[in-house]
Amino acid sequence: MAARLGALLLLLLLVLAPQVFAPVLRLLTENGAPAIYDQGSLLDLTLDHIALVAGSTAASALAAVLLGILVTRPAGREFLPLSRAVVNVGQVFPPVAVLAIAVPLVGFGLRPTLIALVLYGLLPIFENTIAGLDGVSPPVMEAARGMGLGPRQRFLSVELPLALPVILAGIRLSTVINIGTATIGSTVAAKGLGEVILAGLGTSNTAFILQGGLIVGLLAVLVYDGLGLIEARLARRAGRV
Repeated sequence: MAARLGALLLLLLLVLAPQVFAPVLRLLTENGAPAIYDQGSLLDLTLDHIALVAGSTAASALAAVLLGILVTRPAGREFLPLSRAVVNVGQVFPPVAVLAIAVPLVGFGLRPTLIALVLYGLLPIFENTIAGLDGVSPPVMEAARGMGLGPRQRFLSVELPLALPVILAGIRLSTVINIGTATIGSTVAAKGLGEVILAGLGTSNTAFILQGGLIVGLLAVLVYDGLGLIEARLARRAGRV
């Protein structure tokens, strides 16, 4: 708990009161360069970054979970190899390559970044959805059938709740991956913390790079930890260890 609170406090200070760190960060600058990123609001960039990750992860989760449900039904099993090939596209082509393809088609800014992040985030959620649904104990499903529950009731009341912790683990992994990957969106003019890192790289300002990297890293740690707590609670309710 103390570590979580410490990480949260450090993140808030970096975003809301970055001047607190100016004496330390000034040691990393040269030739009178600014120690604190001054080309925009760190709070606004952090909120833009969070919104970008949240939107892309939500889209990935919706598509991957629905596809995972489809291929775990008897009528959809035959589509499993094709579905795996589709969701693997985001892993075969790195986000930078997807951006290079998407920019000529949809222009600069938010849209090509969203496309890259959505594709990149599909695989962990899809595979965990399949693992979670296929991992439900057959005796449990038989018991539900014996109680007179129909296919839809068994899915909504038994199968999905039991699989939910495993599905959430995939969403957690996808979210954390995209928190780091979203920084590349700044190369195509998408708003986010990548701006701070790119500004540091462009001016050889290590202080800027450290600020952007720390905020992204703390966000990833806190989100991973927070989703992990939710996952553990759902697992306890579902009777999983």
